[in-house]
Order: sequence, then C-alpha cells, then structure tokens
Amino acid sequence: MTDRPFRVLGIQQIAIGSTDKTKLRRLWVDLLGLQLTGNFRSERENVDEDIAVTGRGPFRVEVDLMQPVDAQKAPKVHEPALNHVGLWIDDIHKAVAWLGEQGVRFAPGGIRKGAAGHEVCFIHPKGNDEKPFSGEGVLLELVQAPSEVISAFDAFSATHDAWEIT
Repeated sequence: MTDRPFRVLGIQQIAIGSTDKTKLRRLWVDLLGLQLTGNFRSERENVDEDIAVTGRGPFRVEVDLMQPVDAQKAPKVHEPALNHVGLWIDDIHKAVAWLGEQGVRFAPGGIRKGAAGHEVCFIHPKGNDEKPFSGEGVLLELVQAPSEVISAFDAFSATHDAWEIT
C-alpha cells in the first residue's frame, strides 16, 4: 500500500446511545466519575447528547451519551448502542482524499463542523460495490486534531516507543 499522507493520533471520542441518556449519565458521570462538560442537540441529526470527558488536555477523551430526539426517526443514534468511535486525525482533508481513493465508503455529509467544533467526517459502517472498505459494522468519525493535540502527540512520540507500556 502507498504511504498514507496522514496519521491517526488516538481516540478522540466514543459515542454511546440509548433511548434514555439519564441512565447513561448515571453510570458514566455519577458512578464512573467522568466530568460532564456540555450538551449538544440537533433535530437534523436526531440527537440529544451529553458530553462527558476523561483525561486532560490533548489526551482528553470524550464519551458522548446520546439519545434520539425522536426514537422513531433516523438516524437512530441508539442503535447500535456503541454508536461510533472518533479518531484524532492530523490532516482530515488528506485523510479523506486518500482513503476515498483506496475505496473507503464515507457517510453522506462530507467534511463538516462537528458537535465539539472540530472538522469531522464519517466512515460508513457498511461498504458497497463501488466503495468496499468501511467500518465493518461500526461508524467511524474522523476528527481534525487541533494543533495543540498534534504537538502533544508528536512530543510524546518523540520520547516514547509506540509500543512501550509505562
């Protein structure tokens, strides 16, 4: 395979769906201790979500606790319960162009501003004849990493072996 013109830096978020986000909040915030930092609601995307976080600075990971605005309408953010995984990408435009050339199928919408304010794009959970590569059942969100996240990952990588466990 050709050299890829981008890097996946790490996990930016996981999104978990339910018909009742208060139960999710009870587990993730009240019992596990993640910090609730915001909310996002979009009729168009059929989502009402609480944003919880763990970690700090550029190594912070969001856990989005989502419920549908209307459980009868699509997209059904609660099916499957693990809605999507977000990946920090150092250059989302190069990533989308290159992955598209490799046959990756993207969800409709293209690159756009996401709930946290970063540019995002979604890899479709299912491939098709024209674009056979997909998330194989999992929706994947590519998230443009801000410069401070890129710098922190570069600094960490410069001093640690990628497989080193400390």
